Order: sequence, then C-alpha cells, then structure tokens
Amino acid sequence: MDNIQVQLQKSGDFLSLTRQYEWSLPESFSFTVKHQQSQTESKVTVLDTGLIVFEPIARPTIKDIILSSAVHGNETAPIEICAKLIKQLILGELYLSERVLFIFGNPASMNIAERFVEENMNRLFSGGHSLDQGYGEGLVNKERHRALLLENTVREFFEQGATLSTSRLRYHYDLHTAIRGAKYDKFAVYPHTHGKARKSEQLQFLNACGVNTILLSNSPTTTFSYFSSHKFGADAFTVELGKVEPFGKNDMSQFIQVQETLTKFISGEKLNYPAYDESNFNIFVISQIINRTAEKFELNFSDDTENFTDFPIDYVLARDGEHEIKVQQKGEAIIFPNADVAIGQRALLTVIPTTL
Repeated sequence: MDNIQVQLQKSGDFLSLTRQYEWSLPESFSFTVKHQQSQTESKVTVLDTGLIVFEPIARPTIKDIILSSAVHGNETAPIEICAKLIKQLILGELYLSERVLFIFGNPASMNIAERFVEENMNRLFSGGHSLDQGYGEGLVNKERHRALLLENTVREFFEQGATLSTSRLRYHYDLHTAIRGAKYDKFAVYPHTHGKARKSEQLQFLNACGVNTILLSNSPTTTFSYFSSHKFGADAFTVELGKVEPFGKNDMSQFIQVQETLTKFISGEKLNYPAYDESNFNIFVISQIINRTAEKFELNFSDDTENFTDFPIDYVLARDGEHEIKVQQKGEAIIFPNADVAIGQRALLTVIPTTL
C-alpha cells in the first residue's frame, strides 16, 4: 500500500488507481496535503477504490459535499471533470474550504466502456440492491454489493459531518451523461421531496453550471440522488451533462461552466447569482413512467430521436406486448428512452412543461 500511496501523492491520478483496482483496494489509507499558496493543510482519505474524501484541517466547515460520477461507466465527461478536481486537490493546486467526498461509482463498467457490467446501478439505491428487479433477490452480483457500499459510504460521510457541527448543509450532485442527444443538452433531475419546498437557489447553482433545464420527479425512485435527498435531507440532483462519449473524446470546452462552478463551490469562492427568474429555465414534471412488462417491447420512434422531443396527443410512443402507450397531454415529451432494459424496469419517461 505504501507504493500506491506514494504514487497517488506524486501523480494525483486517482482515476487510474480506481481503474486498476476496479472492485476494491487492499486497504484504506490517509495522508496530508498542503495547499501551495495558502499553506493550509487538508486530510485525504482513500476509503476504497473510487472513494476519496478531502477534509480541511484546523479550519471550520459548514458543508458536506458529494460529487459522484461513473454510476454508469461509459458516461465519461463527468468522470474526467471529477478526476481533474481530485488531482488538483491532491497536488495542492486547489484550495479546499469544505468536506468533499468524490465517488467513482462503477469502475468495472468504466473498464469495459459500458453503462454497467450486470445491472444498472442507478436502480439499486434506497435498498434496490436487495430487491428482485428481474435479476433475483438480494446481493446477487458485484454491482449490488457496490451499491450497498456506496450507500454506507454516503451515510458515514454525512454522519461524520454531523459530529463536527450542527445544522450542516448537505449536497450531492450525481453527474451523468445521457445515452442519446437532447433538445437541451444539459439538464438535471430534481428528486421527489415528499412535500418539502424545492429551492430556487439550487436552480440558480445549476444554472451557473450551465444547466437550465430541470425535471421535477414526483415519486420515490431507486436513484443515487433520491437516496441522498430522502435519507439525509441533502440538496441532491441527477445532473445530465451532454451525451455519452468514450474517454478522451469529450469536448471539454462544453463543460467549462460546470468545472468552474464546482471549483468555486469546493474552494469557498463566492458564487454570485442573479435574482431567480423562472423565464431563464425550462422546467418539466414527469407525466408517465413506462416500465417494460413484456418480452416484446418496442419504442415507436427512431434511435436518434432526442430527449425532450414532444409528440401529438394519442401518438403511440411504445408497444409493450399487446399494450399501446400513447401520448396523453399536449406538449408531452420523451426522456430517457431505452427499450433494452430488463423486464420490470423503466423504459421511458414522459414529461410536460410546468413551473417551480
């Protein structure tokens, strides 16, 4: 482990270490880094493969921030964004003002350039890892064990923060890219809040990241962001940043706002937002959740149809066995279509315009 730690401290390349040990590290380890300009120190703890925590030493903090990516391994732009932030922190190039947990969710799927190895990890949180979702009941594969580990890691991170001070602010931005293109290439899913008011300042933060299209979810799910929101009261979002591309093929100039805003967020620089103006946003709410229930399932539009494409009322969106799924409302649009999901899992959402 000494060689691993020394190499990480020298290179800052946590992504390569994660990919080398795709399921687990031999053991956890910690070290201290010094910020080059301020000479302040931070503690770095590598909990396991893909799990790394940064904590300021001898400086008060009020925020517990989680930045996760690679819950789907082929969604590479967010992975590259987070890898750069991690490297800057390890090498002392970026000042740290708050506790931050970085998560590379599914390293094994990164290494095969696929969304997942056996099962979609973003359907395995809030106990989904132990439910029968067409794959059997219980911890039947490594991705389910990994999802449980991620749940426990998030729980411990937030609980440890609570021991430092009361009334802490909790955040979790789960960064993804979409399978297909979209009319709005960057958008975020705001999880179900169970009656709690949604926060316009969080939309302003997302807008600063270049994300001005928001999808409001009004039901519980097994996604990672819903887990953090529901279980720990975190301001949490699933953030979609463009379209799936291989490592090294992303146009990172498309993500400058994301990179700069996240950098300011974890380094304590002030983020100056204009007053909230709903006209600056495209806000949608989920209308239909379409799960695949039959062996024969097909979508009734082409593979290159973009997310947020709308169809006229009564248009047949999909055929699930003998059942036809039709557009029900004016302006109803598709999002996250995927006919190849397992039986019982979500194959399509539809959304309609709304207000916050």
